[in-house]
Amino acid sequence: MEVDNSPQPTIKDSEAFAAKHMPDLGQEVEDFQVQTWRVQNWSASSKRMVGADFLCGGHKWRILIFPQGNANGQPNDMVSVYLDYSNPKAAAEGWHSCAQFALAISNPNDPSVFTVSHAHHRFVAEECDWGFTRFADLRKLQSVQEGQTRPTIEGDEVDVTAFVRVLKDPTGVLWHNFVNYDSKKFTGYVGLKNQGATCYMNSLLQSLYHTPYFRKAVYQIPTEEDTPSESVALALQRVFYNLQTSEQPVGTNELTKSFGWKSLDSFMQHDVQEFNRVLQDKLEEKMKGTKAEGAIQHLFMAKMKSYIKCVDVDYESARSENYYDVQLNVKGMKDLHDSFKDYITVETMDGENKYQAEGYGLQDARKGVIFESFPPVLHLQLKRFEYDMQRDTMVKINDRHEFPFQLDLGDYLDENAERDNNYVYKLHGVLVHAGDLHGGHYFALIKPEKDGKWFKYDDDRVTPVTDKEVLEDNYGGELPSPGGNQPRNNNSNATRPAKRFTNAYMLVYIRESAIDDVLKPFTEDDTPPHLRKRLEDERIQLDTKKREKEEQHLYLTAKIISDDTFRRHQGFDLASFDDKNVPVSELPIFRVLKNETYKTFKGRVAAHYNHPEANFRLWVLVNRQNKTVRPDIPIEDMDSAQTMEQVRNTMANRTAELRLYLDYEPKAEFLQTLHSNHTSHSMIFLKHFDVEGQTLLGSHKLYVLRNSKVGDLQGTINQMLGWAPTTPLKLYEEIKPGMIEVMKMKSTFAVSEIQDGDVICFQVDFGQDKEQEAAASSLIPNAPNFYDHLQNRILTAFKPKGEDADPKATFDVMLTRKMTYEQMAYKVSEALGGWDPLKLRFTSSAGNNNAPKGVIKRSLNQTVQEILHSTYQNPIAMLYYEKLEVSIIELETKKSLKVTWTGHLNKDEGQFPFLLPKTNTIDNLGENLAKLVTLSPTGTGKIRFFEISNLGRRKQHDFSGSEMIGNIQETIDLYAEEVPLEEVNMGEDDTLISVFHFSKEPSRYHGIPFRFVVSPGEKFSETKKRLQARTGASDKDFAKYRFALILQDTSGYKQPNYIEDEDEIHNHKFTNSHYLGIDHMDKTGKSNRGGLEKAIVIR
Repeated sequence: MEVDNSPQPTIKDSEAFAAKHMPDLGQEVEDFQVQTWRVQNWSASSKRMVGADFLCGGHKWRILIFPQGNANGQPNDMVSVYLDYSNPKAAAEGWHSCAQFALAISNPNDPSVFTVSHAHHRFVAEECDWGFTRFADLRKLQSVQEGQTRPTIEGDEVDVTAFVRVLKDPTGVLWHNFVNYDSKKFTGYVGLKNQGATCYMNSLLQSLYHTPYFRKAVYQIPTEEDTPSESVALALQRVFYNLQTSEQPVGTNELTKSFGWKSLDSFMQHDVQEFNRVLQDKLEEKMKGTKAEGAIQHLFMAKMKSYIKCVDVDYESARSENYYDVQLNVKGMKDLHDSFKDYITVETMDGENKYQAEGYGLQDARKGVIFESFPPVLHLQLKRFEYDMQRDTMVKINDRHEFPFQLDLGDYLDENAERDNNYVYKLHGVLVHAGDLHGGHYFALIKPEKDGKWFKYDDDRVTPVTDKEVLEDNYGGELPSPGGNQPRNNNSNATRPAKRFTNAYMLVYIRESAIDDVLKPFTEDDTPPHLRKRLEDERIQLDTKKREKEEQHLYLTAKIISDDTFRRHQGFDLASFDDKNVPVSELPIFRVLKNETYKTFKGRVAAHYNHPEANFRLWVLVNRQNKTVRPDIPIEDMDSAQTMEQVRNTMANRTAELRLYLDYEPKAEFLQTLHSNHTSHSMIFLKHFDVEGQTLLGSHKLYVLRNSKVGDLQGTINQMLGWAPTTPLKLYEEIKPGMIEVMKMKSTFAVSEIQDGDVICFQVDFGQDKEQEAAASSLIPNAPNFYDHLQNRILTAFKPKGEDADPKATFDVMLTRKMTYEQMAYKVSEALGGWDPLKLRFTSSAGNNNAPKGVIKRSLNQTVQEILHSTYQNPIAMLYYEKLEVSIIELETKKSLKVTWTGHLNKDEGQFPFLLPKTNTIDNLGENLAKLVTLSPTGTGKIRFFEISNLGRRKQHDFSGSEMIGNIQETIDLYAEEVPLEEVNMGEDDTLISVFHFSKEPSRYHGIPFRFVVSPGEKFSETKKRLQARTGASDKDFAKYRFALILQDTSGYKQPNYIEDEDEIHNHKFTNSHYLGIDHMDKTGKSNRGGLEKAIVIR
């Protein structure tokens, strides 16, 4: 709010007054109206007053005043004034109006005395009034203020004026708060979910998706037999299909998983150009041999020529190369045309820098690059991120740089280029970065259809945009002054213009003559039928699960134990429900409506088991106080009208799920007899412990008279199992885990406190001598000990150790906490098909993320409990294993090494593991390595070992050969190569230099450094041929390599000095701080990014 006492302009000069107090918001005005309301008898006014309606922009408005204020709990000394949308309920559904307004209270006799405030707002049904709760202090309005001659409220009267501009909203989303915004409904398109820092990827994916020719090519890759999380092509197809058909934003987790990325990769921003190239390289591989082969080259590839042309003689040296995008300078360039002119700028070679032309000697020449063709879809990478020599760091260039909707590139073509094509290009996409070097946000502006609208794709939200938002807002440079373009003065106190940190970094243009082909509307037939069916089936399943989840409150689940499941159960109780150490029993699960009657439910159970309803009854299992789960009481048929929720609540203590036992009897009359004489019988469950088989399984369910003796069971059991009547038995009551007690044969079941649902375990009584023999044979001789064994069970996952380990080689083994290390190793060896247990090495896992922790040393007395550090409540059951070639006993006296062999081509040709006596030397290691690798038949036959220190990958550090391998630190990465022939045959004038690989910046090094011989008088064009032979790079890859001389001092790397073909680098005075750098994309994913960024790798 501002108080203005200046004489001009006044309230009466409405146009001038609005121009002064309502800043230009950069939006087109649809209508401007002024409404003044004279309020009389102010002191007697009501708490809330509204003025007369007035029209502006086709909407009715009015002024709303609260003379004593409108803030809760606020003293009544502030006037509240609002602009109110009149009668919003009568407006059309979904109405909105974007209005800028100023509200003023002024003296009715002197319009120069006023108080004014301005604002702007999107008026909608939920927010139909907007203004100022604390507009002005009432006491100040009623008194003469400094610089005034009269009060604002005079004669108990005051004028309240509304100056209203209704602004045009061509996109429909101006000042939208996006609450409950539906992108699909509003634009026809959906966005992509951000996984953490994947906005850069989302912006590029939307651009590629909205290139229908590209999308169709991706769909043509055969993926019928692929798995989404393992196939980049299928995962990308699924993303594209979901973008076509989904009503909600689409996730990309499946896609990044197919890249081989871990969750951390989704929280790291990467270079979009690098990501685009790596993705397209991967897709090109997948397209080979399919209908889509060549599609990427057709869309994005063209040719440019590097040349040196003599001025005075007819001689030209030229080389053509393919390109998929063009990197253009932004700094110092006004617009795209300036950038293209800069790109093809001709350098003059004269004076001391004359060109050595073959057959003509030194000649004046012109050197440069020129475009031989442009592709149908042109990707322009604007170099917004550059190295600053003075700061010795990367910076973002936020300078203004203009680009047009239409671009004619004919002037940048070689004079001999084919001119059949029209080289006028139309802007199709703008990829934008908002922020600085160290962070920010990416989004895309795309025009999906040839004659359609522009949209902003900002992760999961898609909105329409204006032409200004596409061009002007993304040029960069300075923000416009708040009041429009006002002339600057030379006052040192003038406000410094603010920089725009939101600007374009990549542009997508489509050749006008190719637009109809590239943007050809997509049809249903363009989508592979297998993909459509697969995803539609998945969508139906998801909808079903979603519906089930939404309706879950209406249902409960019921698990049923039968005599068959009991006989298969080995463990406590009748089944395992929530024991953390063993798998849950597989039981039939019924999804039951809570209001379903027991009668209906019993009918469903009868149909499932094919039992007549009269032949079974269902018992409810309850959690007893001793932590067992046993049948407690049968559900009687007389209760058939009650609902299943009532059954659960009254009989099962409101447990989350209903657990039931199916009590089946072939003779229905027997059940009726039991029902009438229930107090005389108990339903018990018998388990058989088989000493020889080492099993404890359910045997029978039995009804016993409560007054009968426990010993009577012997005859019954022998008869049921067909054993001799005199077979002696031991009987135990399974009271609870840890409490298995011998039963007294002469006691009755009533005296023994046996009740419904109790479990009695029996075993053949072989006598003490036989039990001792069984124990000597490593058998558990009796039921109590076997119960103890079961109680100490722990299901342990064993996972192969190593980054390249096959995850499918993970398996589970049931161990017990009392097992020794040797017993555990034997169990694992069985699971691995008999692998020697002494050749297994185990590693513990960290509790927080299950990552490998420390190697577990073999100890005869160590138990699984100690190895896992587990408790009964919180077991940590994960170990890693390694299959060794030697025993762990032998391993203790030897050194385990892995050597990365780089051969004579400076390439990782594989790792070779060695286990050698610790007293062996590096020379001994070389003798062993020579037996495993293939040396060049025309090479030196000499092997050199070296390490690359953790301080950087700039240079090799050699081993002399006499070092003992036992002294080599575990953290060192050991490499070996064949010493090059040219190094052995170096001349006196030759120089041996250090070479390393990097990507864009020297600090982003990768690959394996090597040594290289440079000779006097050799042009770099010849040196490059030897470098290609030394590295074994293909012609396609080597054409993308750039070479630079790099200096490193205590502060780090200096700016690379890139080398031209005519340079002779031998003339450079090399020291230990000078390097030759090879600048190319890292395809290994192992580059150093200063800890901030990781190379992009798609597996």
